[in-house]
Amino acid sequence: MSWRTLTNKMVRRYLRRHYQRLDRIRQNPRSVQQSWFKYLLERGRSTSFGKEFDFRHIKNYTAWQKQVPVFEYDTLKPYILQMMQGQPDVLWPGVVSWFAKSSGTTQDQSKYIPVSKENLKRCHIKGAWDSTSILYHNHPSARLFADKSLILGGSLTAYEPFPSTKIGDVSAIMLDHMPWIGRPFFTPDFATALYPDWEEKISRTVEVLLKDRRLTMIGGVPTWNIVLIRKLLEHTGAAHMLELFPRLEVYMHGGVGFEPYRPQFQQYLPSEDFIYQEVYNASEGYFAVQDDYSREDLLLLLDNGMFFEFIPRESWGQPSPYALRVDEVEAGRTYVMLVSTNSGLWRYVVGDLVQITSVQPLRIKIAGRTSQYINAFGEEVMIHNTDLAVARTCEDLNAVVTEYTVAPIYLTRSNQGAHQWIIEFEKAPVDLNQFAGQLDLHLQAVNSDYKAKRHANLALNPLKIKSVPQGTFLRWMQQRGKMGGQNKVPRLANDRRYVDAILEYINS
Repeated sequence: MSWRTLTNKMVRRYLRRHYQRLDRIRQNPRSVQQSWFKYLLERGRSTSFGKEFDFRHIKNYTAWQKQVPVFEYDTLKPYILQMMQGQPDVLWPGVVSWFAKSSGTTQDQSKYIPVSKENLKRCHIKGAWDSTSILYHNHPSARLFADKSLILGGSLTAYEPFPSTKIGDVSAIMLDHMPWIGRPFFTPDFATALYPDWEEKISRTVEVLLKDRRLTMIGGVPTWNIVLIRKLLEHTGAAHMLELFPRLEVYMHGGVGFEPYRPQFQQYLPSEDFIYQEVYNASEGYFAVQDDYSREDLLLLLDNGMFFEFIPRESWGQPSPYALRVDEVEAGRTYVMLVSTNSGLWRYVVGDLVQITSVQPLRIKIAGRTSQYINAFGEEVMIHNTDLAVARTCEDLNAVVTEYTVAPIYLTRSNQGAHQWIIEFEKAPVDLNQFAGQLDLHLQAVNSDYKAKRHANLALNPLKIKSVPQGTFLRWMQQRGKMGGQNKVPRLANDRRYVDAILEYINS
C-alpha cells in the first residue's frame, strides 16, 4: 500500500468521526446557536464595539435586538479601517492582520472583511473539513488525500497604508494557511496558485497540470474554471477533461448559481457518475454545504463560529426590522441573512437572500442578492428565477449560455418597459428570437409577478436579448480589475449601470 493510499485511508477514518459530530450538531440547531451567541457576546465585551453597544448588559436575544442595530458594510467600514491600521480590540479582541477582499458596494470597488486567526481556523478551514467529510460520507471511495486537488485562488498583498496587514481573496488566505496534511495533495504549486496576474496564473497552471495528471478534484467559481478548462483543451486538442485526467471525479463549486453553467461542465466532464458539490464559502464565513446530492439546497453550518439571524424579505428596508433565530424561521419563506462572527462582524448583512427549504435539518437555497434583483415594474425578479429560466430554455433549444446580465428598459411615453438581456453563448441557439420567446415564457412560469406584468403586454413588453461574442464578459471583467475567484459577473441590477457599461465596452 502506497503512502498516498495509506494517508487517504487514515483521513477517511478521521472524516467519518467528523461527519458523525456534524450529524449530531444539525439535529440541535437552537442549542448550538445559543452557545455561540453567548460565546460571541463574551468575547466581544472587551472590544471598542462591545463597549459602545454595552455587550456587558445584554442578557438575552431580545436585548440584543434592541441594543445592537443591523450593520451593512458601509456602516461597519469605519471600524474595519481602524483594524486595518493595526488597532487592537476594535471589533474583535487583539489585532486582526488578515482581510478578505470581496466585491464592492455602491460606494467602494472592494470590501475588506476581517479574518481573525480564530475565524480562519474555526470557520473557513473547519467549513472545508465539513464539506470534505460530507463528500467522503456520500462517496467513500473519494481520493482527495491520495491524488491531487486543484483550487484556483486569488493573490495576497500588503495593505499599503499599514504593510503588516495582508489583504486578498478568502481563497488565497485559506491556501496560505492550508493545514500541512493537505499540502502534498494540492495543485498547482503555491507560488502559481497565489500569482497576482490572472492570465499568467492560468498559463502556469496548465503547464503544472499536464506534468502530473493525478487530478481528482477541482474547486472554485465556475467562471474561472471554465477559462482554465478551455485553455487545457485548446493546448492539448483533447475533447474533454476526462481524456486528460481520468481520475477526475469531483467539482466543488460555489459563488454563483450553477445551473447556467451545468451544460458546459457536462460537456467538459462527460460522466454520469461525476460528483458536483456546492459550497457557500463567502468572505464573511463558510456558511453552508450541499449534504444531499439529490437535493439542490445546502445544509447551514451552525457550529462554525457564527450566530445567524434572518429578516423576512418583506420586512427588509423597514426601520428596525425584526429578525428571527434559526428555530423561528419557516420553510418556504425567503429571508435576508445576518451573521455575527468570530472575526468581529456584528449583525452583519451578508447581502444574500436565502430561502429556507427545510427546518430539520436547517437547509437553505440562495435566492438572490439584496442588491441584485429587478423590481422596476413590481416584478420582483431574483437570480434564482433567471438562472432556472436560462437552464430550462437551454435544455429546450440545445443551447449553452456562458454568462448573462439583465437590466430594465424603463418606461417612456411611447414605449412600455421591458427587460434587456446581454447573453454570451458557448453554443448559440439556431434562432435567437425563439430563444428570447422561450426564455420569457420560462421566466413567467417561475415568477408569478413577472407573469402578471407580462399579461397582454400591459406593463411589460417581451424581453429583449443582445448576443455578444465569446470572451466579452471575461474581457469586460478584466478591464474593471475584477479577475479572480471572488469576482463574479453581476447577474441582475435594478438600474442599467452594468448593461450600459458592457454596451459601451463593446462599442468602444
